[in-house]
Amino acid sequence: MRLLNLGILAHVDAGKTTLTERLLFDAGVISEIGRVDDGSTQTDTLALERQRGITIRAAVVSFAIGDLTVNLIDTPGHPDFIAEVERALAVLDGAVLVISAVEGVQAQTRVLMRTLQRLRIPVIIFVNKIDRGGAGCDRVLRDISARLTPAVVAMGTARGPGTGQADWTAADGADPAFRARLTELLAERDDSLLAAYVTDDTPLSYGRLRAALADQTRRALVHPVFLGSAVTGAGIGSLTRGVAELLPAASGSPCAPAAGTVFKVDRSPAGEKIAYVRMLEGTARVRESLPYGQGSSSSKVTAISVFSGGPAPVPAESVRAGQIAQLWGLTDVRVGDRVGAPAAGQPAHYFAPPTLETVVVPARARDRAALHAALTQLAEQDPLINLRQDDVRQELLVSLYGEVQKEVIEATLADELGIAVHFRETTTICVERVTGAGMAAEFMGRDGNPFKATVGLRVDPAPAGAGMQFRLGIERGALPYSFLTAVEETSRQTLSEGLHGWRVPDCIVTLTHSGYVPPPPTGWSKYSSSASDFRYLTPLVLMTALQRAGTVVCEPVSSFRLEIPASSLTAVLTALARTGATGQEPASGQDGSWVVTGEIPAGRVHDLQQQVPGLTGGEGMLESAFARYQDVRGRPFPVRPRTDRNPLHREEYLLHVRRQV
Repeated sequence: MRLLNLGILAHVDAGKTTLTERLLFDAGVISEIGRVDDGSTQTDTLALERQRGITIRAAVVSFAIGDLTVNLIDTPGHPDFIAEVERALAVLDGAVLVISAVEGVQAQTRVLMRTLQRLRIPVIIFVNKIDRGGAGCDRVLRDISARLTPAVVAMGTARGPGTGQADWTAADGADPAFRARLTELLAERDDSLLAAYVTDDTPLSYGRLRAALADQTRRALVHPVFLGSAVTGAGIGSLTRGVAELLPAASGSPCAPAAGTVFKVDRSPAGEKIAYVRMLEGTARVRESLPYGQGSSSSKVTAISVFSGGPAPVPAESVRAGQIAQLWGLTDVRVGDRVGAPAAGQPAHYFAPPTLETVVVPARARDRAALHAALTQLAEQDPLINLRQDDVRQELLVSLYGEVQKEVIEATLADELGIAVHFRETTTICVERVTGAGMAAEFMGRDGNPFKATVGLRVDPAPAGAGMQFRLGIERGALPYSFLTAVEETSRQTLSEGLHGWRVPDCIVTLTHSGYVPPPPTGWSKYSSSASDFRYLTPLVLMTALQRAGTVVCEPVSSFRLEIPASSLTAVLTALARTGATGQEPASGQDGSWVVTGEIPAGRVHDLQQQVPGLTGGEGMLESAFARYQDVRGRPFPVRPRTDRNPLHREEYLLHVRRQV
């Protein structure tokens, strides 16, 4: 039995969830096609998904095409949930990118296609809604070629687009125009095919062209385009055959060491964690102990359910390479964890960081503890929520990609856990960069050091993206391992809040001095050093060194591309100037439009999104993505309230530590 893990991706409202329903119906998995508007679809199970008619969390369903089992992953289309999409991409063998025949290529369509191309995932394009009024098939095909990729070929012809009788006719080898287009496209990327095309007197056989099309599609070099309607079923049969023929089946040896990746975490009604795992190699079995995460955790698998061609996963004793399964028993598992041995050749996936943050406040003070537990559970399902707790102000803060996530968190807490909340104003998440070198040291018994520890640290800058690097400037073995670990771990925790309260993501911390009181021969005593001495002292030393090194606050910047009608150019450029955007000279686009590209502070993207429809008469199209961090200039550095008892103020910090001890 062959396996294919297939993603369905699209800009919101392009019809991908309806397409999922149609594929399941045609495969005999469901007896009736659910409707997004009615909230009766198989994959949109959250209450808010049904209310708003959008996909928020990735969902898995399974069906069969002949001897091929397809595990279909329905992904969110809204840009606020791009991290959920990228996590799903890590488990795909191929994808169908859905585009509306009415709206055409939209901002999120371009973002998704760029991501698929970067990850070298084979893609088939499906132009949906050819039965809708305003459908323009030729226009959309030109749009795809100009704005997504020229490496496309329409696999047939739409008849009567824009009417309820719209249909699709698949092309075949008897169509000379189609053969010519296909030959030209494939020969550009295959030297042997090009040589045969140029030198042979007889045309290339259609069988050879079809085999070359499958090969180049599987290598993500070309992208077949199918057209149809998920509502009426037009063209769906051709799309299904194209998926089975042109996309690659899952690979991996079931005999290799077990290796997989967790792309989703749910909880059962009893509260037990359920990890959705794509097995990349090997076989995992019930009652087998599996390592996961960074390798420090290991748990026994208590149950397995495998997606295998039916409407729901079925219990199984094992899951093998290529399959997707639910695993029970991995108590501390998180989204993004590796399961088993690291898989060779698997690239690390980069997720653009959330650039917004907000305070979540319970409507009832008595719900504070329950809210913390609930947000911790949500952070397990989406680690980029990055829950922070401010013990000083008794506040909980979460990271966001956009305002829609607020609604999702609010609805999830209310509907599933009965906790009513509200949010404070959204703020932009900055970072701090180290600008110089700084050293500090505290010695036992000197200068008011109350701890039985000596710690000296030096802080140096590191390139962006390098992370925090901890190095030894003392002899190995000079400090017991538990004390050394305490210094390193506490350094990482302390750097989550720099001089202005923002995370310091990239720097080099070197341990330059150390000292401790060893236990007497009879064993540990209250007069000997402990790891807590090092944990309490390290923040004081590190923040002093950071003060001497200095930091600069950097704000997130997004790149943008704005396509607008010519009549709106002046108004849009004025609005961009007000938001602090920096752009290139506008360039002429298609059909008399203008394209403006540049960069904008990430905190102003939402404002710009709100203004574009009014400025452009609803015809403007904005796409944006996180680009980099840049120094805050021309105004005082923004300050983030501290949550770490403030080691920058020695007396306040020591008072808190004494109370805690």
